[in-house]
Amino acid sequence: MRLIWIAIAAAAAMLAGPASGQQWPARSVKLIVPYPAGGNVDSAARIVADKLQEKLGQPFIIENKAGAGGMIAGEAFAKSAPDGYTLFVGANGPVLFATEINKRDAYNWKKDFMPISTISMTPLVLEVHPSVQANNFKEFIELAKREPGKLTMASPGPGTTNHLLSELMQSNLELQWVTAHYRGNAPAINDLLGGQVQFAFDQLTVSLQHIKAGLFRALAVTSPHRLKSLPDVPTFTELGYKDFDGQTFTGLFAPAGTPAPVIDKLHETLVAILKDPSVVDKFEKLGGEATPMTPDEFKAYLEREDTKWIPVVRKANIRAD
Repeated sequence: MRLIWIAIAAAAAMLAGPASGQQWPARSVKLIVPYPAGGNVDSAARIVADKLQEKLGQPFIIENKAGAGGMIAGEAFAKSAPDGYTLFVGANGPVLFATEINKRDAYNWKKDFMPISTISMTPLVLEVHPSVQANNFKEFIELAKREPGKLTMASPGPGTTNHLLSELMQSNLELQWVTAHYRGNAPAINDLLGGQVQFAFDQLTVSLQHIKAGLFRALAVTSPHRLKSLPDVPTFTELGYKDFDGQTFTGLFAPAGTPAPVIDKLHETLVAILKDPSVVDKFEKLGGEATPMTPDEFKAYLEREDTKWIPVVRKANIRAD
């Protein structure tokens, strides 16, 4: 009888999921990505998934679940079991803004998401079409003030970091321009290349090749320091506009309630990955920077971003299409 109870207890322990980081992962792990394949967040997820699989010995499978500014993926993730086998590679919009913009209380990162670490930071660049008569940020501001409402900004969608930066700049500097929303970066940049719109705030990942080719003129970047890839382009902070700093993050999350040993093992492994020179090089080529944080540092960063950007969303009355 005693042997039977021992066997039952062992089976129950296996069904209950991982009790320690040593037992996890015992099978494949799903990484939910809230955007289609090929973008900045998806690229970051695939870099990390390959290395996690290599180091932890189980498949890490990407599931692209796009829609509603990332909220469809966020909601599915928030409902998943907290066992370490469903993770989320999120970014500013899906984590912080999607529920506010869609006016749906589908999830709340503070209670539903467990931050593990940032993966990468990607700065935005203010870029103009060559036809725009502005060779620097000062001339751009003078042009916008001289001809209010004439310039058109290409946005990859309402509530994106790109859009919020545009709204913040208009509000703080008393400027006015037209915002043309697109369904993603690719169509927005295509119209900027064609001159149908005049400027954009865009992820360097997308625009670096066009800037290097002389198809766009870069006026300023949102990073805290000048970029190796654009050493002649000043930062907004350097120009005296520190409110316009900020970057697009990608980060790894587990569902709230995931066992601490699993979180610890994930964090330790991810930090080692992000310090790997080959991984650092991959992110640099994408225009970003591999950026590990502790869970507490990541949580504090998200809280600061919340405090900064949610008032911008509400003041500009940003709503989903």
